[in-house]
Amino acid sequence: MLRLRLLTWDVKDTLLRLRQPVGERYAAEAWAHGVRVQPEALGRSFREAYGAQSQHFPNYGREQGLSSRQWWVDVVKQTFRLSGVHDDGVLTLMAETLYHDFCSAHNWEVLPGARETLSWCCQRGFRMGVVSNFDNRLENILSQCNLRHHFEFILTSEDVGFAKPDGRIFQKALRLGRVPPEHAAHVGDDYTRDYQAARAVGMHSFLLRVAGQGEEPEVPPEHVLPTLSHLLALIEKG
Repeated sequence: MLRLRLLTWDVKDTLLRLRQPVGERYAAEAWAHGVRVQPEALGRSFREAYGAQSQHFPNYGREQGLSSRQWWVDVVKQTFRLSGVHDDGVLTLMAETLYHDFCSAHNWEVLPGARETLSWCCQRGFRMGVVSNFDNRLENILSQCNLRHHFEFILTSEDVGFAKPDGRIFQKALRLGRVPPEHAAHVGDDYTRDYQAARAVGMHSFLLRVAGQGEEPEVPPEHVLPTLSHLLALIEKG
């Protein structure tokens, strides 16, 4: 059995996921303002706008002096512009509404097995924290989804100033947890930002790989979680 004392967790697509695709939520907001845009077009536009914004202003533009709110407002406006909507007044209203809307629980759902697994980890005495490439809305989202109480600390890339796979965000988690890396493990769904990055600083890590995802040959089977409910068995096996 692994001698673990601290477990750190990714959030998006590990503990929480969006209830509906971004394009569908954006299309519904547009419809509320009398604007008709196809969800599929908005989904494509969002991926383009998000990718460009992330490249030009990494980690929510923290180093360039942006707030994450402004960063996201710009992404939303550009998403609609790419889909043919150019009314600045409507764009501002939709962007502000969507920014605040994605802070509420009704846009997020807890992944199957997450509540039970987190409760089991707490009962077993593991200390737990979050390490996520998220903005400063995350703590409120976790509270609204009734998950916040499981964690001693919440580290977001916006607050810390470093985004995974930068090892410094994991090192800060280890300092907060007051454990050496060999007594800590990280759980996440991204091979590079979660699995590899945690191991690069000496931690253990487990990769959540849902059905249909590609397989990375470098990941031993005993490090792969088909569901979060498999975590107990893998820790005890390790």
